[in-house]
Amino acid sequence: FEGLQVAPEIDFYPEVADREPGDSNIVRWGFDLHPQVTFWSAGLVVTLLVVTLVFREPMEAFFVGLRDGINAFFGWFYILAANLYVLAGLFFAFSRFGKIRLGGPQARPEFSTGAWYAMLLSAGMGIGLMFWSVAEPIFHLTSPAPLFGVEAGTEAAAQAALATTYYHWGIHPWGIYALVSLALAFFAFNRGLPLTFRSVFYPLLGKRIYGTWGNVIDVLTVLATLFGLATSLGFGVQQAAAGLNFLFGWPANTGFQVLLIAAITAMATLSVVAGLDAGVKRLSQLNIYLAAAFLVFIVAVGPTLFLLSVFIQSTGFYVQVLPELAFWTQAFGAGGGWHG
Repeated sequence: FEGLQVAPEIDFYPEVADREPGDSNIVRWGFDLHPQVTFWSAGLVVTLLVVTLVFREPMEAFFVGLRDGINAFFGWFYILAANLYVLAGLFFAFSRFGKIRLGGPQARPEFSTGAWYAMLLSAGMGIGLMFWSVAEPIFHLTSPAPLFGVEAGTEAAAQAALATTYYHWGIHPWGIYALVSLALAFFAFNRGLPLTFRSVFYPLLGKRIYGTWGNVIDVLTVLATLFGLATSLGFGVQQAAAGLNFLFGWPANTGFQVLLIAAITAMATLSVVAGLDAGVKRLSQLNIYLAAAFLVFIVAVGPTLFLLSVFIQSTGFYVQVLPELAFWTQAFGAGGGWHG
């Protein structure tokens, strides 16, 4: 970083000094809670869970209808937004803004590059790194995207399945991760605003981020993050329970899966409480070491030459079809059924 030319920084927002972030927080028993965000988020989550459990069939129909409605009316926007995120990320990386150092001109990395990438992969992909890396190609092999026009279970379907998986786990998702994390980091570490999503909206809302609008933004962020993690964790726990059942004959029922969720959540909580350096970093590095060992084992056991050939060929195919795949909305044909 020594030779990096840092772009001129603008002054810190003077209005920030008018109010100390978190001055109304509840600080007790080791917790630091924003009352409005915490209690509204918790209340909405509990309410939704109770209503869903009490009225299972009506809520199932409601969620299915909601999903189908979002896919029908906003599917095109979802696809477009992902591409805009990638373009925005490239713009910030290769324009003059790419020379701005997060944390200020004198900031230096707190973690090594290896530790940083371990945390990125483990937090960004998480359970999906082990679950969907296998499950998704198999799913697309049996149900290939209509875009490719191939028959399920064929060699062409296998190639299309890997390209689709690369699309879902490649440039586009990381473009979304990069833009979100860049926005949070810039406004928190370069502009002195709270490390919450409300700060990203400061150029639009100004000091109103400390009021109702900011609370609404943070509550929505909590809900989106929590339910997003719950989906990923649910799939991962199903896989873990099935594996333990296959190896040791342990039950794979709902009760056992709940116990697994509790154990995983407890480990994650302990890692966060221990801090980035002692907890999250070490757990992430362990995760990457295990994944790397598993990768080496699979390549060594083989068929090695086939795996290497497939990786090279499918990567080239992914690059070839990416422009069409990235903007494909299934506007013609089945009316978005596969996308849904």
